[in-house]
Amino acid sequence: MKRAITDFKKVNKIKGVDFSKKFQALVEKYNERDEQDVLRSEELEGIANEIFELIEELRTEMNSFTNLGINIEEKAFYDILKALAIKYEFTYPEDKLLELAKLVKAEVDDKAKYTDWSQREDIKAELKANLVVLLAKNDYPPVDRNEVYKEIFEQAQNFKKNQAA
Repeated sequence: MKRAITDFKKVNKIKGVDFSKKFQALVEKYNERDEQDVLRSEELEGIANEIFELIEELRTEMNSFTNLGINIEEKAFYDILKALAIKYEFTYPEDKLLELAKLVKAEVDDKAKYTDWSQREDIKAELKANLVVLLAKNDYPPVDRNEVYKEIFEQAQNFKKNQAA
């Protein structure tokens, strides 16, 4: 389970982190059982059911991109764009969000096509600038927030770094 989440996090950082937190909470719940509950079958069944539910939730999330008509990498950018809209309390139309995720992924692919892109400050700076311009052209976010650009760039770095690995 942990390995599947780690692998998923390599493509979709934000959702991977969510699943890591859920898995960690289950592990802690298991480890914090009372001594008299350690071998009780109801307790073990309950935790096992929660683990199976988490596995199914992860499986569903890993395939959720197909329902949106985008690929798994575009879904990672879609998730970060959507999460940032929620976090910074602004609305953005769903259809535009899907299109913007595709555009962001295309921009990242274009600038990160060089094997040494993550060590070259000029390429990283150009990617950051191009992402800012791309987002601004699409009125995302409606209010200028540097944190938004930073988090999107972090997803881009995470995705491209792990894609090469």
